[in-house]
Amino acid sequence: MNPLNLSRNFWCTGWVLSGFIALASTGWSQDLGHKAAPQKSPIVLSGGAIHTVSGNIIPAGFIEFENGIIQRIGSGPVGDRAGVQKLDVTGLHIYPGLIHPYTQLGMKEISSLSDPTDVEELGSRTPEVRATVTVNPDSTVIPVSRSNGILLAGVFPTGGLISGRAGMIRLDGWTTVDMTVLRSAGLVINWPNIRPISASWMKDSAEQQRKKSREEMLSLTDYFDQALAYYKAKAAGIRSEADIRFDSIRGIFPADSGAQPEEQVFVVAQDFDQLVSSVQVARRYGWRLVLIGAEEADLCLPMLRENQVKVILLNTHRLPRREDSDYDEAWKLPLRLQDSGVTWCLGNQEMFGNERNLPYHAGATVGFGLTPDQAIRSISLSVAEVFGIEKNYGSLEVGKSATLIVTTGSPLEIMSEIRLAFIDGRQIDLSSKHTRLRDKYEAKYQQLGPYPVNAAPSE
Repeated sequence: MNPLNLSRNFWCTGWVLSGFIALASTGWSQDLGHKAAPQKSPIVLSGGAIHTVSGNIIPAGFIEFENGIIQRIGSGPVGDRAGVQKLDVTGLHIYPGLIHPYTQLGMKEISSLSDPTDVEELGSRTPEVRATVTVNPDSTVIPVSRSNGILLAGVFPTGGLISGRAGMIRLDGWTTVDMTVLRSAGLVINWPNIRPISASWMKDSAEQQRKKSREEMLSLTDYFDQALAYYKAKAAGIRSEADIRFDSIRGIFPADSGAQPEEQVFVVAQDFDQLVSSVQVARRYGWRLVLIGAEEADLCLPMLRENQVKVILLNTHRLPRREDSDYDEAWKLPLRLQDSGVTWCLGNQEMFGNERNLPYHAGATVGFGLTPDQAIRSISLSVAEVFGIEKNYGSLEVGKSATLIVTTGSPLEIMSEIRLAFIDGRQIDLSSKHTRLRDKYEAKYQQLGPYPVNAAPSE
């Protein structure tokens, strides 16, 4: 046989097998559960402690919702009514559904494969990209997060200097259209490093890093100057052809002098120099700025407050940034933001697939100054306020969406269980791959019977 043909055959076979494995893996990763049906009749949850988040706790009350909207909230018993489904939740707790502010839920399934991963676009500046359209409604990770009380999530593109546009989704729906709450919440920028890095893995010298930083900052501001020039030329009738990149970000700039932009700018930045630089650029362009990460936000709190900058903190379970930092700096930062008057909320940036741990990150802050109510607010109403959806989500109030959970205790406690969940009044299936595996192996050990205490290990 011709060696060239053998090589070609082997190369083609390898591609076919790789494609098959990728497709098979993607198929195996699909959630096969049914999506929730629309609410058909009024529902009353009666007897539970209602944690409104925006107001007082009602120790033993009722909450009634119809067509996905909360109609009544009150205290005391409620009688049976024809056509109304009454669920007795006496002894349980009712909270608004938790909201995760920063995820790639549904955008990534198997990290080791490229086919089921769609978190970034090619190129360093892709503002036209929208994260919500890449979400896979049948991701197995979504039910796992949902079963721990997280019912809404911000989805963010990554990569490049300008990654694209973030959105907000419901964690249930047949299609991305069904799931989308906010089609575009704002533009996502990965802010250039300003301070040189001296870590052992950094091969570039401090001067090389400074040069790269200056080039990236110049590239960034030049890009937005071009966008403003494009809008001016279009308004004056000088330019007729469209530019999808610039058209996609028109909402981050004020339409008129003194007006608020329609959309926000989400900047991923951590250290003091990045935070100061991003605020300065935001003032130049009139942006509504939201900082993501902001691990050194406590060094510039007056600046953040004066410029009405919002903050999405990530990861209270992290090591201190420097050797001379307090060991508990990550846990104390939420309290410092809370006391400063800065609008903030909490996310977690653990390994992909651990979005479900969000309430435990919030719970850790309670030991370092936040009250339990403030911690719950940081993963519900505060997130809604950061994204501008607080009129419909984040708290339990008449006229708001019936997006809520029924629990055995505080969601901040690991031992608490989520017993019921509703998104826009639709009752959600709380099963997931995790619960199915649990049930499977419970059945196995029930079949095997009690394990003999003195049994010798099998070969």
